[in-house]
Amino acid sequence: MKKRKEQWTLVTIFVGVTVFVTASVSADIYVYKDGSGVLHFTNTPTSLKYASFMSESVTPRPRAGTNEAGYDDVIAEAARRNGISFHLLKAMIRVESYFDPYAVSKKGALGLMQIMPGNLRLLNIDDPFDPWDNVMGGAGYFKAMLERFNGRLELALAAYNAGPTVVERYNTVPPYPETRDYVRKVLRFTDYYKNI
Repeated sequence: MKKRKEQWTLVTIFVGVTVFVTASVSADIYVYKDGSGVLHFTNTPTSLKYASFMSESVTPRPRAGTNEAGYDDVIAEAARRNGISFHLLKAMIRVESYFDPYAVSKKGALGLMQIMPGNLRLLNIDDPFDPWDNVMGGAGYFKAMLERFNGRLELALAAYNAGPTVVERYNTVPPYPETRDYVRKVLRFTDYYKNI
């Protein structure tokens, strides 16, 4: 009887420690660079190759989007450098991350413009959570999509969301609800920012 009680005590301690450790790990982001120089991000590292990239505090951050004008200087410069409308770029950021520089999507997209980790090196982004790096890289990528689709805004937006090869395959905004909703929202918020 005593032995069984001791076993249950050990199980209870193990479960408690596991829950504590799991809760702590899920709030952190880890990274490793593979042999090709590609950065891999995760909140659940599966090997010792991963190093801590960002630790989340257990205190929740204030809700993103409470200061939409907070990134206007960065957005304006990225828009100027890439020949993109300020209002359009701001609308994209609103729809992508709601102005949260630390946003991480379910698919692993990072930062204000939700850049996929595999594109960071290509876009010269050293720190995806740095607003300057993220917006400059995202704006450059969107400019490339505009050029690829001959200035056709809806197709460039769809390509930013779903990928250019998908848009080329359909030769229109793909019939994906998420992508169609994305294009519609960005265009709506572009008009909104022009008129405030």
